[in-house]
Amino acid sequence: MKKKTDFLDVAVQPDGRVPKLTGLNFRIPPAEGGSIEGRLFRRMLKEMDGPPLHFVLLWSGEEIPPLNIPPVARVTIRDRVTLLKLIINPDLHFGNAYGVGDIEVEGDLVQCLEAIYRGVARMSGNAYTKRLSRRLNKKRPNTAAQARDNIHHHYDIGNEFYKLWLDERMVYTCAYFSTPSVTLEEAQTAKMDHVCRKLWLKPGETVVEAGCGWGSLALHMARHYGVKVKAFNISHQQVLYARERAKAEGLDSKVEYVEDDYRNISGQFDALVSVGMLEHVGKEHYQELGDVIHRCLKPSGRGLIHSIGRSKACPMNAWVEKRIFPGAYPPTLREMMDVFEPWEFAVLDVENLRLHYAKTLEHWLARFERVSERVAEMYDRRFVREWRLYLAGSQAAFTVGDLQLFQVLFSGPANNAIPWTRAHLYQGQGE
Repeated sequence: MKKKTDFLDVAVQPDGRVPKLTGLNFRIPPAEGGSIEGRLFRRMLKEMDGPPLHFVLLWSGEEIPPLNIPPVARVTIRDRVTLLKLIINPDLHFGNAYGVGDIEVEGDLVQCLEAIYRGVARMSGNAYTKRLSRRLNKKRPNTAAQARDNIHHHYDIGNEFYKLWLDERMVYTCAYFSTPSVTLEEAQTAKMDHVCRKLWLKPGETVVEAGCGWGSLALHMARHYGVKVKAFNISHQQVLYARERAKAEGLDSKVEYVEDDYRNISGQFDALVSVGMLEHVGKEHYQELGDVIHRCLKPSGRGLIHSIGRSKACPMNAWVEKRIFPGAYPPTLREMMDVFEPWEFAVLDVENLRLHYAKTLEHWLARFERVSERVAEMYDRRFVREWRLYLAGSQAAFTVGDLQLFQVLFSGPANNAIPWTRAHLYQGQGE
C-alpha cells in the first residue's frame, strides 16, 4: 500500500516498516517552473507556512524568497543531493550540511533557526513524518558502559576549549539573570546561590552532587554555605580539573570529587543536587535514579534537579544527538515524575528558567565567535561551524519554546521543616 504526505509519496510496507531511502518515490506537485527538486522544496516550505527566509539553490540558480514578508536570512543550498536529504530528514541533514559548508547562512543565524523551528513545528501534525523521523534517527543508549562514551564525546574534548568561552568559573549550565543586564559571571554566581537557597543549606550539612561539571557548584556550596560535598562525575578531564581547583582554593578537605557513575552513590546525605545531568540519564533509567536518591537522602533530606526539558515529549534533535550530545534526552515534567513518584517524594517547587538559558546561550555564542579563529587552530573549520550551529540552535530552541529549563525541588514525604514562603530565594536580588 502507499501512504502520502503533501510533498512526497513513500511506499510503506504492510507491517508499517519504512523502506530504505532508495525506495522513496517523489511525486512532483504541480508548481510554477523550476527544477524538480525546487518544486519539492517549495511544497515543503508551504507545509512550513512559508518561513521568512530567502533560499538560493546554487546549482540551478533558483531563488525562493518568502511571500509578503522581509527575510531574516539568506540560505544558500549548494547542490541537489543536499536539498533532497533535507526533504527526507531535515533534523539530521541540516546540521550535517551546515557543518561541511553545503549550506550557508547570510544574516542572523539564531533568527534563521527560530524561523526554521517554527516552520517545522507547523509540520508536526503529519503522523507519517514523525514515524519516518523516529525510524531514521536512532538514539544512543545510556547504560553504565555507554554513558561513559557519551559523556566523553562531549565533555572530554578539551578543558582548554571550554575555557575560551565559558565564564571564569567554568559553569556549563543555565545561568540566573536577576536582571538581563548583569554579566555572565554574575549570573552564574546568582544561579549557584539560587540553587543553594532552594535547598536551605546549613553549615555542617552534607551534600551529594550527581554530575558536577568542572566543580564550581560544589566549591561554591562549601565556601559560602559551610557544607561538605561529595560530587560524582564520569568525565575524567572534568574531575581532574575540579580536584586541582579544590586543592588550589584550600577546599579539598570539604569537597571530594569522585570519578564514578551516579548509580554507585552510597552513604547518607542532608541534600542532593543535580544540575545538568538528568538530560544524560535517559528516561528508561529515571526510576533507577529515584532509587539512588531514596537510598542516599536522609528522611529529612532535600533534593533539587535542574534539567533541560520539553513541554511535550519529543526526541532530541537528531543532528545534536549524533554530533554533539549522544544519548541526550530532555524530559517533560510528567516524565521527570518517574524519578519521584515511586518513592513518594514531595515536589515542593517547580521553576522554569527557559529565557534565562536563552540569555546564557546568547553570552556563550558571542564569546565563542570572538575566539572562533583560535578554536579553528585547535580543531578545524568544521568543528567551529558545528559548535556555532549547536550554540545558535540551542538559543533558538529556548526562545521559540521548543526547549524548557526545569528546576524541581523535592523532599521526603514527611518533611515538615520547610519554609512557608519563597521570600528567602530572592534576598539581595534585583526586581
